[in-house]
Amino acid sequence: MRVAAISDIHGNLPALEAVLAQLDREKPDLIVVCGDVASGPMPAETIDLLMALDHTRFVRGNADRGLIEEFDGIAPSEMPGPFADWCARQITREQRDFLASFESKVLIDGVDGLGRVLFCHATPHNDTDVMTVETPLERVRVLIAGADADVIVCGHTHMQFDRGVDRVRVVNAGSVGMPYGEPGAYWAWLGPDMRLRNTDYDREAAAARIRAKDWDNAEQFAAKNVLSVPSVEEAMEFMRKMEAKQASSA
Repeated sequence: MRVAAISDIHGNLPALEAVLAQLDREKPDLIVVCGDVASGPMPAETIDLLMALDHTRFVRGNADRGLIEEFDGIAPSEMPGPFADWCARQITREQRDFLASFESKVLIDGVDGLGRVLFCHATPHNDTDVMTVETPLERVRVLIAGADADVIVCGHTHMQFDRGVDRVRVVNAGSVGMPYGEPGAYWAWLGPDMRLRNTDYDREAAAARIRAKDWDNAEQFAAKNVLSVPSVEEAMEFMRKMEAKQASSA
C-alpha cells in the first residue's frame, strides 16, 4: 500500500487543490489527512472538497476540535486553533458533523517498505503536544510511548522532519496551507520509502482568492502564510516556548 499524508491545510483551498492535483497524477492507494483542515480563509470550501474525496481517512486536529466547540457554543479547550470564531460562522451543520467524524488516530498495516504506520495530529496521545526535530530524545520517548508502530506520522507544528527514535521512525508531514520556512504546500509520501514532498502552486492567484474573502484576516493570511511564510527560526522560537510550557506542566 502507498499512502499520501497531508496535514494542516488550514482552509488554504488553493494549496490543497494543488496537492490533490498532484496526487491525482501519482495515485496513492490511500490519503490520510492528519488534521487542522478548515481553520483559515476558506473553511467551507475546503471541507466540501475533502468531503468529496474517495479512499481518504481523517485524523482530528486541535483546530478541528476547536472549530466544532465554537460551532456548538462550547468554551474552547486547550489550543483551540486559529480563527475559530469566524470559521464557525462559515460552515454548515453537515460540515461540522463531518469534522466531528474524524478519528483520533489512524493505524495502517502493510505500508510498502515501512510496515505498521500510525497517523496522528500532534502525538499518539493527544492533539496538542509539541514535537519537533529539536525535541529531546527522552521527551519524544514519553510522547510516543505505547505506540505499536514502526513509523509515526504527525503534523501540528507545520515543519517537516524525519528522525529515528530507538526502533521507531517519527515523521512530520509538514503543512499544506500554513508552512514555515519556505512557501509551498508540504506533505509526505509513504511506500516503498518515505519521501517528504513540497508542491508549488500559483501563490499570487491564491493570495487574490484569499483577499476576496470577507474576512478581517484575509490580507494578513495572504501576505504572511502564502506569498511569504514565517522563518524556521521564528517558528522554532514559538515552539520551544510552547514545548517548555507543556513539559513543565506534565
